Amino acid sequence: MSSVLCSFLLLSVLSTSFGEKFGDYVVLSIPNGGQWGEWGPVEWCPCGFFAKGFSLKVEIKQKAEDDTGLNGIRLHCLNKTDVHPNAQDEYVIKSAEGPWGEWTPTLWCPIGHLISFSMQVEPPRRGVDDTAANNIMFQCSDYEILLGDGHSWGHYGRWSGRCMDGICGMKAKVERPQGSGDDTSLNDVQFICCKK
Repeated sequence: MSSVLCSFLLLSVLSTSFGEKFGDYVVLSIPNGGQWGEWGPVEWCPCGFFAKGFSLKVEIKQKAEDDTGLNGIRLHCLNKTDVHPNAQDEYVIKSAEGPWGEWTPTLWCPIGHLISFSMQVEPPRRGVDDTAANNIMFQCSDYEILLGDGHSWGHYGRWSGRCMDGICGMKAKVERPQGSGDDTSLNDVQFICCKK
């Protein structure tokens, strides 16, 4: 695919309202995302690159203090033809992220690329410390399941639809820091399914 055509396709998508389907692109989403925050920008792998791994930004348990859990998600993109991760060829994308926590090591699909996800989200707790999204797992195109290194608060919801051709974009919903209020940070995420 030429860089001109690729740029045209990306601009076409960005100018279209972000829905379940637009043009040749499908958005993978889950029904149990958190209710707080605003959606960050859409971020894209370069043309011809697809997400083959991911890492998480996680705040450690704060004991008696305010917990936020999951603060960010990165997709690690490689060229479709690359079999093994190589930092020289890797392209990392992320959308909005919270300010707390550290990035976990990258988890890679042994073969293939990411095709589907499910997220562990704690529902609103009515006056008790809320955390919203706490962990995520992805399914690879070889059907391997990759479980993130987040927290166990909340429950996993249904799996998103499958994107057999590969995921190449994302956006995240993050609540801004609340000052003396209750922080939740990352609440929801959507991934963009791209065609060959």
